[in-house]
Amino acid sequence: MADTQPDPSTQPELMNEDEPFFSNLDLFLFSLIAGLLIYWLIFRKKTEPIPEFKKLETATPTTRDTSFIDKMKKTGKNIVVFYGSQTGTAEEFANRLAKDAHRYGMKGMAADPEEYDMGELSRLAEIDNSLAIFCMATYGEGDPTDNAQDFYDWLQEGDADLSGVKYTVFALGNKTYEHYNATGKYVDKRLAELGAQRIFDLGMGDDDGNLEEDFVSWREQFWPAVCEHFGVEATGEESSIRQYELKVHTDLNMNKIYTGELGRLKSFENQKPPFDSKNPFLAPVTVNRKLNKGGERHLMHLELDITGSKIRYESGDHVAVYPINDTAIVNRIGDILGVDLDTVISLNNLDEESNKKHPFPCPTTYRTALTHYLDITNPPRTNVLYELAQYATDPKDQENMRKMASSSPEGKALYQSWVLESCRNILAILEDLPSLRPPIDHLCELMPRLQARYYSISSSSKVYPNSIHICAVVVEYETKTGRVNKGVATNWLKNKMPTDNGHKATVPMYIRKSQFRLPFKSTNPVIMIGPGTGIAPFIGFIQERGWLKEQGKDVGETVLYFGCRHKNEDFLYQEELEKFEKTGVLTTLNVAFSRDQAQKVYVQHLLKNSKETVWKLIHTDNAHIYICGDARNMARDVQNAFYEIAEELGGMSRTQAVDYIKKLMTKGRYSQDVWS
Repeated sequence: MADTQPDPSTQPELMNEDEPFFSNLDLFLFSLIAGLLIYWLIFRKKTEPIPEFKKLETATPTTRDTSFIDKMKKTGKNIVVFYGSQTGTAEEFANRLAKDAHRYGMKGMAADPEEYDMGELSRLAEIDNSLAIFCMATYGEGDPTDNAQDFYDWLQEGDADLSGVKYTVFALGNKTYEHYNATGKYVDKRLAELGAQRIFDLGMGDDDGNLEEDFVSWREQFWPAVCEHFGVEATGEESSIRQYELKVHTDLNMNKIYTGELGRLKSFENQKPPFDSKNPFLAPVTVNRKLNKGGERHLMHLELDITGSKIRYESGDHVAVYPINDTAIVNRIGDILGVDLDTVISLNNLDEESNKKHPFPCPTTYRTALTHYLDITNPPRTNVLYELAQYATDPKDQENMRKMASSSPEGKALYQSWVLESCRNILAILEDLPSLRPPIDHLCELMPRLQARYYSISSSSKVYPNSIHICAVVVEYETKTGRVNKGVATNWLKNKMPTDNGHKATVPMYIRKSQFRLPFKSTNPVIMIGPGTGIAPFIGFIQERGWLKEQGKDVGETVLYFGCRHKNEDFLYQEELEKFEKTGVLTTLNVAFSRDQAQKVYVQHLLKNSKETVWKLIHTDNAHIYICGDARNMARDVQNAFYEIAEELGGMSRTQAVDYIKKLMTKGRYSQDVWS
């Protein structure tokens, strides 16, 4: 039937006898499958037996690095002197106290609280006749120093039982600051609250007066009290005791010698972030210009390039720079002492258990030590004079040096007049005492470390993310002896030109964070008071307020009070400030030219002249007040001006006005970045 006839198109095609059994495609697929099968058979992951884990025999972790109790027991020490130090002075005092201990038949060690577990303080009573001494400096607005911050937090947050712990505190501060010796006072009070026993009264050192004299006077009374408390007597051993021994290197590879690095060897050649106080960044100087148009002083603006460093900063932060000493002073010291300054040496701690192996990076040369590591321009402290006295061949020189190191009224007066008031540094002392020729290694052991210098950053990272600006005045003055003393850092910076004989001039630097900050709300008005180089952070603040405006943000009133001597000489950043005022970024620019008229006019006078506006901004509009500059006179006078405005326009008594300003400080609405 027709309908049952198969359709030829659906019939399977009969194979031609000449065609191969497998097509090329079949062969390809077969080869691929075979290959994959072989690969699987050869390279397949074999089932791995589960290993039998045995408990590892691990050594008990050592606490040598963080346990000051274990270290004291191991080395037979019974006095530990902790220091909170920002500029090295508290550390220096701590070392002196630790060294004193041997004169009373005791053994002391200086300790950085940052390096130890301070929770172990409660164990101190395990050591017989033990004592903890705290040399605590105050920094900023009553804050602890960087290395004491964790210890300070532990005291605040902890509730340790310090029963049986005996202690005393010496505080270092400056009376011109609002929070004079706040950290030392707090540590003293808090230790007692936690049950520790104070064996001698809190010592108060004032750097605005004579910090060295304050320390020596306190120390002279402190040690007899220790003797009485512990029933010990002075051994009478007043001889100098060396802490380090000299090793001279004659065949050391030059690649193993420090040439100015602060931490890691060759860190200046091979820079690696993060950058901090022990690992500063070498920032190229891109701008170095004189700011003032006339006058005897030299005010300067520098710009440091931080491109590629990963360094971040905010307006109000400080830049720390590490300067070097004048080569002329270094060479003169070498000449007087008759030494080859290029001798490669190490000063090694005689106490092998000490964390501080050397007084500065070693091995190095005397030249590098005197240039990069040691403070040779400040007047030496009394302990240095005492230690060096033994090398004076003239009995009169020896007697006077020892007298200056004593606590007698005559000795104090002699030190005050001959050393401090005459601004004699170690070179001047060597020049004026021809019989004094100490071994240079002992001199290097006694000299304090050269410290970083801090400058308020005069730029905003919003506008200049890869650049940090500095505003500074070069320090230079004649002393009573007729010598010209020059500020170490400012004279060094003055000579840092962007290109020096074809080489880029660089500055070792890092950032120190600050609490000096613009208000969180940009709508808050700001009142900035900064005469002279105190204008530095406010240039950054104004730049940032301008940037915020460009971003479309509402920005409150921005008011500046600046002061200088003469309009035509030292009106710093005049063009920039007038442009900011013209464009409305700066609401009001008030400038006091102190010497352009018969009667001197300062920023505090301008404040009082605009008292109604100032009071409205503070009392009604929630303004934030910022003061930067001299702490001794300007900051105090400005604060008194605010008291007077609060009294007159707020109807307050002086006591109420003082409380009012203190409340502004507590709320973060009255901030100071001041120095003395």
